[in-house]
Amino acid sequence: MKTRRKILLTNTQIIALGFFLVILAGSILLMLPISSKNGSWTPFIDALFTATSATCVTGLVVFDTFTHWTVFGQIVILTLIQVGGIGLMTIVSGAYILLNKRIGIQTRQLLMTSAGNLQLSGVVRLIKRILFGTLLFEGTGTVFLATQFCPEMGIGKGIYYAIFHSVSAFCNAGFDIMGFKGEYSSLISYQSNWIVNLTIILLIVIGGIGFYVWSDTVKNRFRFRRLSLHTQITLTTTAFLLAFGTLLYFFFEKNFSMQGMTTDNRILASLFMATTPRTAGFNTIDLTKLSEPGNLLTMILMLIGAGSGSTGGGIKVTTFAVLMLNLFFMARGYENVTIFKKRLESNSFKQAGSILCCYLLAVIAATMWICSQEIYSATDVAFECFSAIGTVGLSKGLPALMKPISKIILILLMYGGRLGGISFLMIFTRQEKERPLKRVSKRILLG
Repeated sequence: MKTRRKILLTNTQIIALGFFLVILAGSILLMLPISSKNGSWTPFIDALFTATSATCVTGLVVFDTFTHWTVFGQIVILTLIQVGGIGLMTIVSGAYILLNKRIGIQTRQLLMTSAGNLQLSGVVRLIKRILFGTLLFEGTGTVFLATQFCPEMGIGKGIYYAIFHSVSAFCNAGFDIMGFKGEYSSLISYQSNWIVNLTIILLIVIGGIGFYVWSDTVKNRFRFRRLSLHTQITLTTTAFLLAFGTLLYFFFEKNFSMQGMTTDNRILASLFMATTPRTAGFNTIDLTKLSEPGNLLTMILMLIGAGSGSTGGGIKVTTFAVLMLNLFFMARGYENVTIFKKRLESNSFKQAGSILCCYLLAVIAATMWICSQEIYSATDVAFECFSAIGTVGLSKGLPALMKPISKIILILLMYGGRLGGISFLMIFTRQEKERPLKRVSKRILLG
């Protein structure tokens, strides 16, 4: 008698399935007439695109969020953003904790994978900190934004707008409901408002450094030398990218998207632009007016993205740091890479190279395919593809005009980008142990 083979899903496959089910549920809700302001059914492909963008905290849209969606539809989008930002497993585990139910080993392993924790121990403590931190930061952001929105919009509407944009910024989603000031205008009307800009910037950065970094920083009472190597690299690389990006945008965009601005406003706009491609999606300048080097810089920052185990996407800042460190030390002829008096594992370089290769190949393939279907330039299409796979959301308005097949490609990029390039490939492969047999090694010419 034949026995049935039990099908076991890996942690990555379970997480991917969870995201898929959330996206599917969101798509169905967004299709309903109650979700659209014109009271008609929204086409499935457009509802799917929006649900994927929200759940994968991207921000690419085919409709202006304020103009097309009702308050019900906007709340559905906001819920998807929150679930996608902190993770479905985190929310489920939070419910377990509130109900005083025990969290099993398999669930802890899922949480470790989902939240980006480096070890199994302390996962429950990390989940509590994620939930508390999310409430604290989004609540604080809401208060600061409400001080600017309420005088302009009234108390009720101002608080609602403050909540929406605080959650969207912290989750690095980039969705906005400022369409009453002009479709797809994002935060351009607040270009010179320091409180709105700095609040959004801080929410993006805090949400984008990663949950493990929060926990490690709190655990070691903000003492840099006592932090883990992962936290040290994440914080220093993030600071470097913000400073360097701000400087480059300040000079690149002087006579283009920031033409006519005062020096103070250019500094603020440059800082915002250095922050938002890492993977938030808000904008305070007209992206169609970006200079060529500004376009290229934006695509590079979108590719790099945020921190591992965060609300953001991209190849991650630690991957970028490892690649740059490896390049520097190889140029000097060193075999080992050391930073902050610690040596990096050699396996990190192979993993970082694989991640970068995976993302670049996906963007190149997607750009070529979309260009074969559409009439847009390769540069503009690549911009949208980098934005999708980096779960950024910055756009030049192309998704709304694209054919269904092109939208599906962007959907796959957003989904794969949220899961992670290697993780996305692991969904379709079966993990096996490597055979304990080592072949004769040979050298080949490289470079």
